[in-house]
Amino acid sequence: MSDAVSTVWEEALDYLRRTRPNDCRPWFDAIVPVSLEAGVLGALVEDDVHRDFLREHAREMFKDAASSVTGHMTTVSFLAVDDLKDETPVVAATARRSPGEGGLTLTPDYTFDHFIVGPGNRLAHAAAVAVADNPGGAYNPIFIHGDVGLGKTHLLQATCLRIMQRFDGIRLFYTSCEGFVSRFIEDVQAGRMAEFRHTFRDVDVLAIDDIHFLAKRDRTQEEFFHTFNALYQLQKQIILSSDAPPDEIPDLEARLVSRFQWGLVAGMDTPGFDPRVEIIKEKGRLRGLSVPDDVACVIAERVSSNIRELEGVLTKIQLQAALAGKEPDVELAREAVGDFGPAASRPTMDAIIRYVTDHYGVRVSELQSKKRSRSVTVPRQICMYLARTYTDHSLGEIGGFFGGRDHTTVMHAIRTIEEKRGANADIRGSVEKFERQLGGRQPTWAAGRRAESRSTRNSMG
Repeated sequence: MSDAVSTVWEEALDYLRRTRPNDCRPWFDAIVPVSLEAGVLGALVEDDVHRDFLREHAREMFKDAASSVTGHMTTVSFLAVDDLKDETPVVAATARRSPGEGGLTLTPDYTFDHFIVGPGNRLAHAAAVAVADNPGGAYNPIFIHGDVGLGKTHLLQATCLRIMQRFDGIRLFYTSCEGFVSRFIEDVQAGRMAEFRHTFRDVDVLAIDDIHFLAKRDRTQEEFFHTFNALYQLQKQIILSSDAPPDEIPDLEARLVSRFQWGLVAGMDTPGFDPRVEIIKEKGRLRGLSVPDDVACVIAERVSSNIRELEGVLTKIQLQAALAGKEPDVELAREAVGDFGPAASRPTMDAIIRYVTDHYGVRVSELQSKKRSRSVTVPRQICMYLARTYTDHSLGEIGGFFGGRDHTTVMHAIRTIEEKRGANADIRGSVEKFERQLGGRQPTWAAGRRAESRSTRNSMG
């Protein structure tokens, strides 16, 4: 490696740290530049996981950085050690490999070392570690469930990463349920079912995220049923995640529910205050950002719903700190959480659902199901009413949150709660309580929406 290549690489990293601080990782410093020829900057990374992640998610930003510092179009080629045996940087620059020939790319950040364990996820974490150490022999299948943004994907990927690290040559396929469904539809139409079954059955480990999306897909459920059986009979490890436990996934065949319960079903709950503080600090370390205890506490006090919102606050703080040329402090934290905390001017759908489900003692999966009992219908309608009042979501988007219902169902819910709010003291009291939790006053855009709702109602007779 020449000094010129090293200089270009260091300047490119500096460029990224200035312009893309949220996307930079401390492990970028371990990448070694190896060549610069024919407009291709070759860079050697630690292993296949880092290489695949960079090719999939960071190729364009490194290309932009390299081009900016060299003054002409420069592509960055990421290589692992094995690639040096049979690839030149120019060939590798156009390669787009991912694990399992079409599976999702694993993220180097999502290891067990970076997963914060607390009371709400201790069982799921312990089970995932056991599976990673003994795939096919500990818990099979392992089914991890919990609300959005609690770390299910992190735990699935951490399990896959450790398996790949410990068992050389193991055949592992990691994908989303959406990926499974899309691949099934494409291969059925193209007459490639033998290829489809080879992809999903000739593996040692199959990990599928968000398996609840199998709901209402009869043919795909049939295929997954046979895929599950084929793997299970050969003692191949099956790893699944879902927003709800198996028996609460709407329109899931009973035989699949039964099989998902054969192994271990482990839930994940919202992290408490102390785990949230540690999560914030760990997420900061992954970005190369030192988050002081007082800053982490300010964020943890105001943001309690899920980890994604915590990351959103960190993103804003890191950008503000970079612009101000200073380290994160309490003042920046308080300004950043203004957009995320319970007193925010625009509450999130997650916040609305959390308040309503806590009050009525129902599960999110029940609100998304076809259940029509009053104990479920009333909180579902209140959620729709509050979502239309307090968020910018369209009627169709709101219906999508609750089991794919159409806009007319949402309109009916809004009218029903408007009417009952005036006539039913219990519902009026509950709605007013939620409004206080969501900001204490009605947003300025709500009146316009009420008028719009009345206008629509009148125009439809």
